[in-house]
Amino acid sequence: MANEIPDIDPTESQEWQDAIEDVIARDGPDRAHYLLDKAVQQARAAGATLPFSATTPYQNTIPADDQEDFPGDMDMEWRIRTINRWNAMATVVRRNKESSEYGGHIASFASSAVMYDIGLNHFWRSKSAIHGGDLVFFQGHVIPGIYARSFMEGRITEEQLENFRSEVNGGGLSSYPHPWLMPDYWQFPTVSMGLGPLMAIYQARFMKYMHNRGLIDMADRKVWCFLGDGEMDEPESRGAIDLAAREGLDNLIFVVNCNLQRLDGPVRGNHKIVQELEGDFRGAGWNVIKLLWGKGWDALLENDTSGKLHQLMNETVDGDYQTFKSKDGAYIREHFFGKYPETAALVKDWTDEQIWALRRGGHDPQKVYTAFKRASDTKGQPTCLLIKTVKGYGMGSAGEGQNTTHQQKKMAEDQLRAFRDRFEIPVSDEDLPKAPFVKLNNAQKAYLADRRKELGGEFPKRESVSPKMEIPPLEKFAAQLKGTGEREISTTMAFVRILTTLLRDKQIGKQIVPIVPDESRTFGMEGLFRSVGIYNPEGQNYTPEDADQMMYYKESVQGQVLQEGINEAGAMADWIAAATSYSNHGVPMIPFFIYYSMFGFQRIGDLAWAAGDSRARGFMLGGTAGRTTLNGEGLQHEDGHSHILASTIPNCITYDPTFQHEVAVIVQHGLQRMYGDQEDVFFYLTLMNENYAHPDMPMGVEDEIIKGLYRFKEVKRPSKRHVTLMGSGTILVQAIKAAEMLEADFGVSSEIWSATSFNELARDCQDVARENRLNPLNEPKISFVAKQLAKAKGPVIAATDYMKNYAEQIRTCVPGRYTVLGTDGFGRSDSRVNLRRFFEVDANHIAAAAMVDLYREGAVTKKDLEAALAKYDIDGAKPNPRLV
Repeated sequence: MANEIPDIDPTESQEWQDAIEDVIARDGPDRAHYLLDKAVQQARAAGATLPFSATTPYQNTIPADDQEDFPGDMDMEWRIRTINRWNAMATVVRRNKESSEYGGHIASFASSAVMYDIGLNHFWRSKSAIHGGDLVFFQGHVIPGIYARSFMEGRITEEQLENFRSEVNGGGLSSYPHPWLMPDYWQFPTVSMGLGPLMAIYQARFMKYMHNRGLIDMADRKVWCFLGDGEMDEPESRGAIDLAAREGLDNLIFVVNCNLQRLDGPVRGNHKIVQELEGDFRGAGWNVIKLLWGKGWDALLENDTSGKLHQLMNETVDGDYQTFKSKDGAYIREHFFGKYPETAALVKDWTDEQIWALRRGGHDPQKVYTAFKRASDTKGQPTCLLIKTVKGYGMGSAGEGQNTTHQQKKMAEDQLRAFRDRFEIPVSDEDLPKAPFVKLNNAQKAYLADRRKELGGEFPKRESVSPKMEIPPLEKFAAQLKGTGEREISTTMAFVRILTTLLRDKQIGKQIVPIVPDESRTFGMEGLFRSVGIYNPEGQNYTPEDADQMMYYKESVQGQVLQEGINEAGAMADWIAAATSYSNHGVPMIPFFIYYSMFGFQRIGDLAWAAGDSRARGFMLGGTAGRTTLNGEGLQHEDGHSHILASTIPNCITYDPTFQHEVAVIVQHGLQRMYGDQEDVFFYLTLMNENYAHPDMPMGVEDEIIKGLYRFKEVKRPSKRHVTLMGSGTILVQAIKAAEMLEADFGVSSEIWSATSFNELARDCQDVARENRLNPLNEPKISFVAKQLAKAKGPVIAATDYMKNYAEQIRTCVPGRYTVLGTDGFGRSDSRVNLRRFFEVDANHIAAAAMVDLYREGAVTKKDLEAALAKYDIDGAKPNPRLV
């Protein structure tokens, strides 16, 4: 290196090195570490600028003479593992013989079979009467191998393997881990790259949260997360690793399969991904264990007296390492060992076959077991295992170490024969072209059964049922069912009062989990700081600036609020952990995640989709919602489309309430549906920060609020000029004002409807249409919207603070003329009055739209319309807000 410091006294340098070797021999490496650390501290204190390196040499972290004894039958496990490899490959190959459209992956499990074998045989505990069970995030692309393992155990049938990726008619297996599709099998969805590691960190964190609050005894439970080295490029994969270190999540283990390849080619062709990841994780404070070389390398490294083999290992880049394993022993001899005379001499008596047989660390079961054991025993910090493998190991010419291996879904007969012979699979030449599934003999079955019995039972396995909760009746929120009189409040304030009531409830209060990404004061939730505290596993080791105030910033080991900082993705991962606690811990938790609505589904949409897949149960609350309601913040903050985004998730139930009684009814209903009836749905409510008076709840509208539409104001005797006005959120208030204007200015009567959920109305419309289409000879069903508006007179005008598409969804179910007003376009900063004027959803535009429709139906004259357009200051040449 150009900046390398010259050795001015080699003799003294050697004395220092000899001294360290003596300390290691006499007192062990920990003592040497202590002395060196003290020396470095002293040098830095004296002003020395010492280089920092978060990486260690490109070697195994655990020396060969420090390996754990293997607890199982090595030969038996090898035999079972080879059959598992074959069946995993056959699952994909057989499916694609029928049609290549089914797809699947062979190479990823081929590279990591040993790791999953060791985990399932020796580490991963199933939930039982005496243990809470481990949580494992399986790498998505290895799934054929996990199914093949369950086939050998008798959990999955041959027919199911035959129907891999063919689920429509039932009996098939999902392409990747999907709890929605296989609710008794998969714990977590993982194949959206990067979400697995982020969710795993927060699952481990939430496990500690539950333990520290006395809700579970986590004992020695672990969260294991299996990743590919290519997946680590996703920002989410490394984005929260500092949290795991800061909170000492020693219940968390990352296993990164470093096969050096991503989907198209090398992860780091010119560099070393292992070293890069080691630097990141060690720098963040993780315990890092590298497993790079199998036992065949141990003797070579011990004989490397010149140090050239160590040097060669360090300087060889990943692109070359991949190329070596795509060739043969002769190529490795020439291009790797042949680089230096000293390294060539180490293998001069070896055959090319012996050189080719040198394995990477991830294919050595004893070394993998040792690494897993050390990770499991680590205290005080999370562990990252960096395990080097070969992608497509065992696939030979079909893809071993090749750039194309990820896409490999078929194998020719000669490739199947090579695979069979390499792993000694009991398949005849006659049967070989069919790639038949191979079953275990009785001894092998018994061995697997004993291993899983010792670990508590089947794995993977997901629990679907948890204890039912006693949900407070609606009367518990009596204060919110009454009007506020002249006092004006926001729906956000109403929600905070509802949340406070729930936190004080003796039955479920301790299971409420408020989650806020650093906006508690914005939402008026700072009172929770003192009343229930902010969770921090270290407590509060400082005096807060506001300690003398009633609502001071209080952190506690038993704190209930999860305050995630400016971190919506982390907060959402926290929410998912809480929302799946009923399954993962057998203790249902009720998370309320409140955030700026613009930074919800738009920012964490993929996590929200994963939440649906995970069968999450809980509440998401988009605060300061609406394109015109959060007035001053402007374009990036003003949400006019979160309900449209939320509607894409089938089990997400969404509402845009206007009044506090609507919020109360929806929250109580959600609690009953999710935690009383144990339905796998989650709720999204938008809340506003605009204050206005709230009325008493009309009698008997609870069910209609939940279905999405109820009559807020009835007109007993409609005039000849009559319209139906519909709205949600704060814009319903504008519709109410418009009704007053129409009556006063033109004698138009207006019936007013509160549309608490256009999404729920639209789903009902679509479901009814589908039922009628599939059963055309039956009596047609009628949608809820059509029933509600069956007697409505005059045109219907719907206005919301969201894009027009939100209310447009129900057009086919609305009888008569239907006009929609919405806030399409980019937001901007201004007053609410000006913004609503700009987006054409204020009372003036609602009233004018009503007059236009009445004119088109012949109910008002041209003169009346012209007067209305003038009075309401409607400019026909005004630019389209969607385009400016």
